[in-house]
Amino acid sequence: MELAAETGFKKPCTVIQPRKGMFQLDLISVWRHREMLYFLVWRDVIVRYKQTVIGAAWVIVQPTITMIIFTLIFGKMARIPSDGIPYPVFAFSALLPWSYFSQALTRSSSSVVNSSNLVTKIYFPRLLIPLAASIAPVVDLFFSFIVLLALMAWFKIAPTWGLLALPLFLGLAIMTALSVGLWASALNVKYRDVGSIIPFLIQVWMYASPVAYPVSMVPEKWKLLYSLNPMVAVIEGFRWAFLGKGSPDLTMMAVSTAVVMLLLFGGIVYFKRMEQTFADDI
Repeated sequence: MELAAETGFKKPCTVIQPRKGMFQLDLISVWRHREMLYFLVWRDVIVRYKQTVIGAAWVIVQPTITMIIFTLIFGKMARIPSDGIPYPVFAFSALLPWSYFSQALTRSSSSVVNSSNLVTKIYFPRLLIPLAASIAPVVDLFFSFIVLLALMAWFKIAPTWGLLALPLFLGLAIMTALSVGLWASALNVKYRDVGSIIPFLIQVWMYASPVAYPVSMVPEKWKLLYSLNPMVAVIEGFRWAFLGKGSPDLTMMAVSTAVVMLLLFGGIVYFKRMEQTFADDI
């Protein structure tokens, strides 16, 4: 302070103020803090696998057991059609994106509350927290790919050129999880019972999505309403990319994708509006 007074120079000072206006999203700051995003993702991955007994095997065992149960109940007992695809492969190809979505939504919904020590101490774009929680489960997803490829080899199903489109549907899955996670994480800061509602919501949502049954079973008059489910485009896209059987309903895919975009934009706006009071509410 004395040196600054003698030389006439002032210490540089950065003033952080909330942006005004509903649509001041300030996404540029997210890009500027991309290195922090990397470390948040890495932290989530390390925490998940640290001091675990079976480690990465659990992310393979869980969808595999679910696939076996679905095959016995829906494939054998209920005899639900699978569009000419062996039911285990049909179910597992949908369980891959669904397992990712359920994990990403569960983590992102509680991500801000669980990061209260960061939120209350330092400044950074809070949007990075649910974004990192939505990206981290992609690591689990890649482990599960091994099981699906093994199932396809067992049933002699060759991969198709549709696999080239898989990154697009993976990106859509991440945006879907992030869009819902933004709403849930912001609400969970203010209303902690949201964390208790999310597991029930995920369970109901799975049966409202084409995981255990094909979209072809949905009556024609209900397909437009059904396509408002954003996971329809994700699951159908994954199935087509891996199995290449037929082509997805483009109308349903377009509607589901549009819903994802609207949810994502609305989620970012709502999250940015609510983040101004995160430190106080936490």
